[in-house]
Amino acid sequence: MRKRDHNVLTNAASLLICGLLAGVVVAAAAFPAVAMSGLAAKAGAETFGALPKELTVARAPQISYLYASDAKTPLATMYDENRRDVKLADVAPVMQKAIIAAEDHDFYKHNGVDLNGIARAFVNNQSNASSQQGASTLTMQYVRLAIAYSASHPADVVAATEDTSARKLREMRYALQIDKELSKDEILERYLNIAAFGNGAYGIYAASQVYFNKPPSKLKIEEAAMLAGMVKAPSTNDPTTKSGYAAAVARRDYVIDNMVEIGAITQQEADAAKAVKLKVTGKRAPNGCVSTNEKGWGFFCDYFYRWWMQQETFGSTTYDRERRLKSGGYTVVTTLDPQAQRGADKAVRKAKKETAKEAAMVAVVEPGTGRVRALAVNRTFKLDDPKKPANKPHSDPKQRKKGKLGNYPNTVNPLLTGGDGITGYQAGSTFKIFTIVAALEKGIPLGYTFNAPAQFKSEYIIDSSSPAACAGTHFYCPTNSNKKPGGVQTMWSAFAQSTNTYFVPLQQKVGAENVVDVAKRLGIQFRQAEDAKFAGSKEAAHQWGAFTLGVSQTTPLEMANAYATLAADGKYCEPIPVQEIRDPEGKKLDIANPRCEKRVSTEVARAAVDAARCPVGDNSSTSRCGGSRTAASVRGIVDAPVAGKSGTTDSEKTASLVAMTRQYAVAGIMADPDWPQTNVKMKHNQKDGINPPVYETLRDAMKGKKRINFEPPGQKIREGDQRRIPDVKCLDVEQAKSRIEAEGFDAVVSDIKVPSTCAPGKAAGTSPDGRTIKGGVVTIQISAGGGTTPGSTTPGGTGGPPINPGRPPSRPGG
Repeated sequence: MRKRDHNVLTNAASLLICGLLAGVVVAAAAFPAVAMSGLAAKAGAETFGALPKELTVARAPQISYLYASDAKTPLATMYDENRRDVKLADVAPVMQKAIIAAEDHDFYKHNGVDLNGIARAFVNNQSNASSQQGASTLTMQYVRLAIAYSASHPADVVAATEDTSARKLREMRYALQIDKELSKDEILERYLNIAAFGNGAYGIYAASQVYFNKPPSKLKIEEAAMLAGMVKAPSTNDPTTKSGYAAAVARRDYVIDNMVEIGAITQQEADAAKAVKLKVTGKRAPNGCVSTNEKGWGFFCDYFYRWWMQQETFGSTTYDRERRLKSGGYTVVTTLDPQAQRGADKAVRKAKKETAKEAAMVAVVEPGTGRVRALAVNRTFKLDDPKKPANKPHSDPKQRKKGKLGNYPNTVNPLLTGGDGITGYQAGSTFKIFTIVAALEKGIPLGYTFNAPAQFKSEYIIDSSSPAACAGTHFYCPTNSNKKPGGVQTMWSAFAQSTNTYFVPLQQKVGAENVVDVAKRLGIQFRQAEDAKFAGSKEAAHQWGAFTLGVSQTTPLEMANAYATLAADGKYCEPIPVQEIRDPEGKKLDIANPRCEKRVSTEVARAAVDAARCPVGDNSSTSRCGGSRTAASVRGIVDAPVAGKSGTTDSEKTASLVAMTRQYAVAGIMADPDWPQTNVKMKHNQKDGINPPVYETLRDAMKGKKRINFEPPGQKIREGDQRRIPDVKCLDVEQAKSRIEAEGFDAVVSDIKVPSTCAPGKAAGTSPDGRTIKGGVVTIQISAGGGTTPGSTTPGGTGGPPINPGRPPSRPGG
């Protein structure tokens, strides 16, 4: 854009004189003896005129800034070069004048090439003076830097900076053209944004931050003069080094004197500025996820980085995507919630020290958006220094014997999110929620009953040598964690008590392949090879008997998002670490928008959540949780309507808990990532167990947030198809059983005798009585005589023949 006009004759004269003088200067540098010959001048003019005049300028690399979800709390910075372009209006006038005083007194007078300067340089350099002079204007310097940054090949970068006559001529030709197309202020702005100032600072914005910890609009005379003095020789004039400090002061004072000479400041202002002791208060900008704003935030930052590297929007290759991130000048508002993240960081380190083998891992996801609000683990996100290692001996005895160190306290492994060899951890009974969803989708209501024995003989076939097989058979025979019968249970009560011998037959009834499908729809990825094999086909999944007990590996992030899907009425949202991305021009990119779709019906999701309120000490007005709950303290600590589930694997090698409100889903897993077969028992409710980090994180995240209740499910999905139970009072037991089964119920005879008006040994009645779910369990009560027939309060439901096999743990529970 044209900002001022040049006379045509003046332009032509400038080109001619520049060509002649360029030939003289270049010749003087290479062949002093023929410097003034007509041949040299003629050759220079002809070469100069033939040069191209259109300069393609690529944007110089820009630093990308990451912020927390409040758009103001710094998270991290990413860059190849620490640079952030600013408008000239945002640069202090004294800084503008200082760079002109240091580099080009006649900047506002010449047309891009200083003819007087060329002549002076020639005379000086021919007089055998002690110092050689250059004739580069500020515009020519900008051209040189712009060519280098626009180069697509290393050789072009060399050509842009090598000391040759061709380079000088090219710079002059481009400088004249740029001076015609841009205003002086535009050229000055571009130069200030592209120049290098040392210590990793490129451009005036980065320089003012690195050296003085302030924006360029706030620079004082002495500060501006120091920065202006650095562009000539950033390493030599580096005030942060002992050797460069004196040179930086001398160069600063030189620039201040020149500011007086060009009339930018008065002598009095100059004397006052030179009297100020040079003090550098800034520091190099932190770079990457190992240098996040707060300790513990590196794992979230790394999750963001890995997410970015998977987005084709930012390039077709990982190299292109990384360059865009570190050079593109993006402003990224991440999903990190400082309140939730700080609560999680505090909670995991309270439970386990960073030097503990056990990793206490917590992930927080927002239902309905998939926004990841926190990722915390009791580790430091950094590479352990091989020259001075701080990590402890490996927890795996075999690796320890080889002298290997563990990945604690320092690691950059994606412990919470998976990938790079991290396949996840068994989450135990938290997986039972997938069986509930699959059953509800098949029309089986929450009130559906099974008579859960101490050990259930399934139809799933496993290795007969497995401790989970029934003695002398190849059938999978799970037990409950307490090895006791569960009795007649509904989904509510079985989930509350984590009754294995309820959920394996329930999975068998609905088909394990359907349970696995629910897990897939809710985001479980099956990274581990054997898990992937089982989940790879319906036939294989059909045989996965232990799946409902949580033997598949997963991550805290996956579990948080799976439960968040149910809290959001079945709307699945892809986990995402960003909520806004803007390019250097301020344009908002659509890629940060939530990516959601309906994967579970609203009624099924609400019913599953209703059952999930039971384990964590909560219940709706319609749920029937029973007395025992595996994590009953959560509701009181969080002080909000909650749902969730705890989980434990065989021999307590891992422990997990999911707890959620309508606003946050928090999943925690405690495990040894280095040695999954650990001999350490992971805990739950103890202060060094997994439960406190989960409910304390949720409690802290909910501070100041509105308490929103979960919507209860409808009657049909709770109670199902209710049928009348036949009256069997005072009948023989076998006759009573036959009559009940004839009506389509599953008859079970109670071991306990009750007082009744019927003769001893006869049927005294049923539990439940009146009505229950079609196909549900009806318990025949046996009369002890001498009393009245009791009523029943046990909820009804239906049993059904079990169906399929698979790979088990011994007794996951929790």
